[in-house]
Amino acid sequence: MTSEPQITPGDLETDAQFRAWFVDSFAGFWQGGGGTRTGGRIAGYLLLSDADGVSADELSRELDISRGSVSSHVRKLEQGGFVHRVRRPGARTHYFTMDADVWGGFLKQEQTYLANQRTLAEQALARVSPGGLAQERVRNMRDYMGWMLDNRALDTEWARFKAERDSRPA
Repeated sequence: MTSEPQITPGDLETDAQFRAWFVDSFAGFWQGGGGTRTGGRIAGYLLLSDADGVSADELSRELDISRGSVSSHVRKLEQGGFVHRVRRPGARTHYFTMDADVWGGFLKQEQTYLANQRTLAEQALARVSPGGLAQERVRNMRDYMGWMLDNRALDTEWARFKAERDSRPA
């Protein structure tokens, strides 16, 4: 059994080759985390864009995906807080962009998710049979979500890290 040689960014000669490699690599990680490959390709493309917005036409053309696919995947990315729809003055077309700190936004959403899951577990604990496996699982769910909320202040730690990083010369 042989494995294919790994391509690294240094092996790529042009910016277009690098962009294609990055977009596909990012999409693979995105898909491995439970997202769709197409959603990952769109997110990867937007991560590398310096434009103040990318049109659905550009995403469709550059990623070789249908406009309908762009629309449905961008909608999911918007719902997840990864992508924002913007309009340019005088334009009828929507453009899509990412916040400079899309990952900080992800951390804030994660905190909301954890709090909602903890509340759900608390509600379930009032209804499951005492002493059973369901009670143990749901109690662990509640306590895990609470532990994550109490012990992983990642959003505030991330903000602190960025402030320290940005105060140093580049």
